[in-house]
Formats: sequence, C-alpha cells, structure tokens
Amino acid sequence: MARLVRWTALTAAAALLTAGCSGSSDGDGDDGGRSSAGPSAAAPSGVPDALASQSLDWGRCEDTADSPAPGGDWRCASLKAPLDWSEPGGETIDLALIRSKAKGEKRVGSLLFNFGGPGASGVSTMPAYAESVGSLHERYDLVSWDPRGVAASEGVRCRADEAIDAAETVDSTPDTPAEEEAYLKDAADFGKGCQKAAGKLMAHVSTRDTARDMDLMRHVLGDEKMHYFGISYGTELGGVYAHLFPGRVGRVVLDAVVDPDADTMGHAENQARGFQRALDDYLRSTGQEPGAGSRKISALLERLDAEPLPTSSSGRKLTQTLALTGIVLPLYSKTGWPSLTSALAAAEEGDGSELLALADGYNERDESGRYGTTTHSQRVISCLDDRQRPTVEETKARLPRFEKVSPVFGAFLGWDTAGWCHDWPVPGQHETPEVGASGAAPILVVGNTGDPATPYEGARRMADELGADVGVMLTWKGEGHGAYGSGSDCVDSAVDAYLLKGTVPEDGRVCS
Repeated sequence: MARLVRWTALTAAAALLTAGCSGSSDGDGDDGGRSSAGPSAAAPSGVPDALASQSLDWGRCEDTADSPAPGGDWRCASLKAPLDWSEPGGETIDLALIRSKAKGEKRVGSLLFNFGGPGASGVSTMPAYAESVGSLHERYDLVSWDPRGVAASEGVRCRADEAIDAAETVDSTPDTPAEEEAYLKDAADFGKGCQKAAGKLMAHVSTRDTARDMDLMRHVLGDEKMHYFGISYGTELGGVYAHLFPGRVGRVVLDAVVDPDADTMGHAENQARGFQRALDDYLRSTGQEPGAGSRKISALLERLDAEPLPTSSSGRKLTQTLALTGIVLPLYSKTGWPSLTSALAAAEEGDGSELLALADGYNERDESGRYGTTTHSQRVISCLDDRQRPTVEETKARLPRFEKVSPVFGAFLGWDTAGWCHDWPVPGQHETPEVGASGAAPILVVGNTGDPATPYEGARRMADELGADVGVMLTWKGEGHGAYGSGSDCVDSAVDAYLLKGTVPEDGRVCS
C-alpha cells in the first residue's frame, strides 16, 4: 500500500485545495507589516517574555514547489513557540501562519481555523476556503497556521515518494501469515522513518502541545478571547483548548465533530459505520438496494485482492487498498458521488484508472509521482496522542464486529488499528482526549447526520462532554463531511449569527 491511511479525515478542503506561503517581508496595512499582543490580551502563564512579547512580521506569502502564493491581501508570518511546553524557556520552533484582515469596519478579532487531519496545512488551505466564509471575513481577520510537525511548521516526511509507490503492493487486509508479516514490517518501517525525520520533535507534536501553541498565538495576535472554527480533527483540538483554557474561550464553532469518548478501536468502528452509512445513502441515490450494492463492491474488492487491475498510470495497478481509498474520497461530499459511479463502472469493466485517480487525490499524489505529507504528520500526531496499541490478536478478535458494521470498509479499518501505531517509537499520552470545559462560554457544536468520517453520534457526545452549560448542539440532516457551507441556509445563518453577533442558537436545533 502507498501508506497506512487512517480516514480521520482530511476535510474536503484540505484534501483537494492547495496554495502555499511563507513569510517574506512586506508592509501589511496600518501595522507596518507587524503585529503584537494588545494590552488586553492575557498572556499564557509561564511563557518567557521574549515569546509572549514577540511581534509577527507579516509579509507577502511566497510560492512553494507545490503551488503559487495566494493573491489579494493574504500575508504570512512565523511565530516562535517552545519546542517542549514543559520547558517553555528552552528551545523554540517556528510555526507558519497566514492571515487576511477583516474587510469591514466592525472587527470582532481574529478567527482561527484548523482544517483537520490531523496534518492538514492551514497555510495552504485557508486562502481557498475563505471563499466559503466570506460573511465572516467582514468582521474577522481570517487566520490559520500549520500546526507543529505539519508542512511549513517543521513538517515531517516519513518516507520518500519512490518508497511510497513501492509499498503499494503491501496488503492492508492480510489473509496469510506472510501478508501479516509484510503488513507489520511496513508499519514499523514507516514509524522508523518518522522518527528519523522528526527527531526530538517526535515527542512534542501532541494535540495538547498544539492547543498551547494556539493560546500563545491568540495572545500574540492581540486577542483577549479565542475565536475559533475547528473542522474534523480541528474539533478535537478545539475541545482540548477549551479544556485547558476555559476562561479564554470566545466564539467557538466545532463542525464535523470527532467523538471524544472513542478510543483507537472505537474511533475505527465509528468510521466503519459512518462510511458504510454514506455508501448506503449513495447506493440508494443510484437506485440500488444498499445490501446488494455493498456485496457487489465487496466482490470487486475481493477480486482486486487476488489480482489488481491495470490502469493508464505508468504501469501502476489498482490494488484493493487503493480502490478502497478511491471509494472513500467521493463519499466526503455528495458532489463527488457521480465520479464514484463512473469509477466503479470502469473498474467492473476491467479498468482501474478512475479509482486510482481518486485514490491519488486523497493520497496527495500528483502526476509526477510526488506525494504530500498530510498523512505522515497525521500519524506522528495521532500516535503521540493515542496510548492504545491494539495487537494483531486483539484486532483479529474484533474483525467480525468490524465486518458486521461495514462489509465494505470494516476489514480495512479493523486491521488499521493494529498497523497504525505498530512498534511506534514514542508512547501515546491518553486513551481519549479531555474536553470538559466547565466555565467556558457557549461552544457551538454542529453535527451532520450523513457525515462519513466523523459520524453524527460523536457530535452529541462532544456537546455533552464540554458541559451542560457549554456545548450547544446544532444538527443538520444532510450528507458529506461537515455542515457549514455545504448548502444549508439554516446551518449557515445560525453559525453566522453566533460568530458575527454572538447569538447562541437554541440547544438541539435541527436543520433539514
């Protein structure tokens, strides 16, 4: 396989949109290109004055090897943060930020975005995503960043492109002892590559570390309160921030919500259920009975397990794992369903090219064979967060349950629990994240009943875990990963009213 892929998922924006920038000195409006903490912005405790009082030198964003810099008034800067938050006066790392100032006169403050993964680049994604949040841009500076270990913030690359291609033949649902051995060896080798690439950063890329970076960022940007929009994994990050700094929570939206009560096994099972649910909805939309349609797809995958399909891509073949990944990508948004129909039909006719192209889109592989590093960073971060390390025996015992939940995705996601952090060089920190935020201002939690990657049930659990007077639940009866900007005027107007006016919707409101 190209790499072990955990479908925690990249938001559609993070998977499909690209842009690039890094700081290059240039004036940025009335602050002369620089910004620093305002007098009312509470400083994080324990942070040395040199970091707390630093000024951000906002300059033109530079082109990268992957894409040109964004136009308009987007500016980039670098924030210094402690490498080890237990020793904030020690060595520092540089975090890449991007910002566009509020368009209107009634500015609320900065609105910080995290697009998920973990591992998605906010610097790359923010300019393209801004088109979807134009109403918010009127009153907020739109700000995002590459979290530590991601892209321009000392991003980790665990394996070379050629090695990723070479690993495509590794079976991610092993059926024999030899396939199991190859699967686990590939997983361990990937971890060793991460350790070599990340070095001492490997132990300091946790979600708690990034939440502390966010609070330093809030202070240096000059904001008393944290205004935040978290998507997918970004909801877990937002919950952890609220737990650590409840008194600094401003207007916070969590959309496409990760279940905070799920451990490694539980999360994988949630995703198996969510993707199967989305696949069933897709099959119904094409006039197929879900059970029969799933059996047909499962039969195709079994054939691919035995004999991969030829493609038009330089001799590459469509393996079972690549086909699964190609099926997953269009399920993130209803707009992708027609491409899934076409790709499945082509595969049934013996051509794997379309499913391979979809898999390459998810895996960030371009036509020249270059891969992005989102899932490299994702794995380094999540394996530091997650303490649970399921064994092969534990995985095998639970496989029947996974396969019952999802005949199409269950086996892959079940085996993924054994391979994802197998023989990982550093221990994990917790079974589940702490997100209780007693005393925080109301946080808007948005759940989508058709979300494949972060199933709806997790949103309700997040709202409950945040606290009775904190988590406010908004439900959308829709399809795709995320609700805001996905076509519901009801959802968009409720989120806009909350962020722009501070109007908290009634808990339990449902949009259809």
